[in-house]
Amino acid sequence: MNRILYTLLFHLALPLVVVRLLWRARRAPAYSKRIGERFAAGISDLQPGGIWVHAVSVGESIAAAPMIRELMAQYPHLPITVTCMTPTGSERIKALFGNAVQHCYLPYDLPWAASRFLNRVQPKLAVVMETELWPNHLHQCARRGVPVALANARLSERSARGYARFSRLTEPMLGELSLIAAQTEVEAERFRKLGAREACVQVTGSIKFDLSIDPMLPERAAQLRERWGATDRPIWIGASTHTGEDEILLAAHRLLLADRPDALFILVPRHPERFGSVHELCRKQGFATVRRSLDETPRGETQVLLGDTMGELLFLFALADVAFVGGSLVPTGGHNLLEPAALGKPVLTGPHLFNFLDIAAQLRDAGGLVEITTAPELAAEIKSFWNDNGRTKQARAAGLAVLHNNQGALGRLLAALDALLR
Repeated sequence: MNRILYTLLFHLALPLVVVRLLWRARRAPAYSKRIGERFAAGISDLQPGGIWVHAVSVGESIAAAPMIRELMAQYPHLPITVTCMTPTGSERIKALFGNAVQHCYLPYDLPWAASRFLNRVQPKLAVVMETELWPNHLHQCARRGVPVALANARLSERSARGYARFSRLTEPMLGELSLIAAQTEVEAERFRKLGAREACVQVTGSIKFDLSIDPMLPERAAQLRERWGATDRPIWIGASTHTGEDEILLAAHRLLLADRPDALFILVPRHPERFGSVHELCRKQGFATVRRSLDETPRGETQVLLGDTMGELLFLFALADVAFVGGSLVPTGGHNLLEPAALGKPVLTGPHLFNFLDIAAQLRDAGGLVEITTAPELAAEIKSFWNDNGRTKQARAAGLAVLHNNQGALGRLLAALDALLR
């Protein structure tokens, strides 16, 4: 399938795209807003001629934040425009940068929409995070001579097989990239086999290792636990959970409560449209639950704290003693394992980690990651960490060592981007 056929099919599918957008708006009303931006209409006035960064949603926005801050510092004369595709990503970008960057949704991958968007932004450089590749956007950049960098690029074996099935579309698309800054050599080789130009592929590592933790964050968390009267209370967190995982984690918590009735579970769904349904699930299963969004204080009888706020995940990690990272008990591919590791927390996860294979392997080999598949296994591992200070200290040291040993990717990426700008 080549780009012309892809574009034709996209146009034919537009009614379904709009219906899906409206369907999502029923669960998350923010999807019904700023629809014009998705067709490059109604975009607020943007100062042209700078750097355009695309981060599809929350995870990519957080990963891109250190890079964007460095670009702002190194090129203060260039406006930076940050795009995303989801309302949660949009909120995260606004929370991270306020008015310091320009922001809108990325229009759908239609030639006329991509052209109108680029005519408005007129970037000197485009930086796309991870694997968010759109043929028409890339082709419109190539027509204008705008270099495009794929930053922190990752490509799982499964995704590579998917791209290979449409080689007549993906090979020309990859050939139009000016830089692929891959996280690992394995992923770099996958990009080369799919048609990326050898000279454009570099292994820079994952910028997620260059995570910077506010030194006041653990102190603030300790102070809040003290105000809660929970200094000696065992607390664990299940973060970034997806449908099908909450029930497993709640079952594990029920097992923990049988041994430690004072245990507190912080449950953080990945998507805000699920906050209400997860709260109802906790209530129906009989757990005494409070909501973070209402600033409700966990008391002695509280069993679950629902983390139904945005932008607080690092702080919630800091509150806990042990962390489970979701998107891994269901075949989603996992989420960022390095955030709890950077805070010195023992990290647990499910088996589905195809988006973070290298990071997971390093943490696992060092002793900083434990994989589980069932609620009893999860409960047993959490209990072990609570009862064994030596094991907890070992996991803490292992996670921090993996983080420190892999830092420097951000500097290598910035050097490559600077070469494109020059």
